[in-house]
Amino acid sequence: MVKDTTELHEKALELLNQRGVQLQDIAELVMFLQQSYINDLSLELCLEHVEAVLKKREVQNTILTGIQLDILAEDKQLMNPLLDIIVDDEGLYGIDEILALSIVNVYGSIGFTNYGYIDKIKPGILGKLNKHEGNKVHTFLDDIVGAIAAAAASRLAHTQPDKSGITQ
Repeated sequence: MVKDTTELHEKALELLNQRGVQLQDIAELVMFLQQSYINDLSLELCLEHVEAVLKKREVQNTILTGIQLDILAEDKQLMNPLLDIIVDDEGLYGIDEILALSIVNVYGSIGFTNYGYIDKIKPGILGKLNKHEGNKVHTFLDDIVGAIAAAAASRLAHTQPDKSGITQ
């Protein structure tokens, strides 16, 4: 049985919120990525594109999967050595980035460069999630949030090709 998109959407939003990620945090990342290209860019417009990305089933499935893996790692419900790899957010693991690329891929190749850039410098909420404070595990979440922002920035750029440097 295929799950209803509304149910998936609501659960994805609920999980993001429970893990300390607000949609405005993601919109701020979009603003960071696109403000140099679109002079009259507003946070509201960025938020609109974040919300559109979050309505995609692929994105919802990725959020549910990644956050569940982070929670299982926090609860020590994964076998070793996988548990240690995820808890430590081991640099050579890479599966967290691969999962995130399923989101980036939704809006074209510009998403890859957007994602790589913010994944490297970790502005805003990404830096907070990447600190690994306490017993919280955000190995998948930080990459998912970065990918949502990258996809939303790509979606935004595609709606305004004359302002974003994209050629058609």
